[in-house]
Amino acid sequence: MDLTRPPAPDPYSLLPAVPAFSVASRDVTTGELMSDEFAFAGNNLSPHLVWEGFPTDTRSFMINCFDPDAPTPAGYWHWTLVNLPAEVTELPRGTGLPEAEFAAPAFQVKNDAGAVGYFGAAPPAGDCPHRYIFAVHALDIDVLPVDETATPTTVAFNALFHTLARGVIAPLYQTT
Repeated sequence: MDLTRPPAPDPYSLLPAVPAFSVASRDVTTGELMSDEFAFAGNNLSPHLVWEGFPTDTRSFMINCFDPDAPTPAGYWHWTLVNLPAEVTELPRGTGLPEAEFAAPAFQVKNDAGAVGYFGAAPPAGDCPHRYIFAVHALDIDVLPVDETATPTTVAFNALFHTLARGVIAPLYQTT
């Protein structure tokens, strides 16, 4: 099947503008191919993330990974971590494992594959390189009004109204 299509827009460019802050990683870099370690067919691990420069009145973070290039009308949610306390500013590699435990009130919701935790990069073979947008959202609330049954879209919708600032890192992945 021919998957030729126009590139999807940056999903955050379509939302109300908020200030940006820095997100970095020892594992991935914006615009560069990430290793198989972070792909579903590889080790299926979430990459290391660290952030700084967010507003001082941040009360919690929401972290997600979204593939806007998935051949669907709505992209593909790979990971959502909710209610991370504001004093946490770094996540080690593998934080998104399904069995990962977080101090309350933080938790992960199901990804678009239907499983809790991080679902590694998995674009269709032969498709263009996909962007995996890891976004850290600085929120003005300690606990979003969602629970573990919420979808990533529901979490993102609720976070929108509490987002003070956002930082992103967007590596690529392609299956040959």
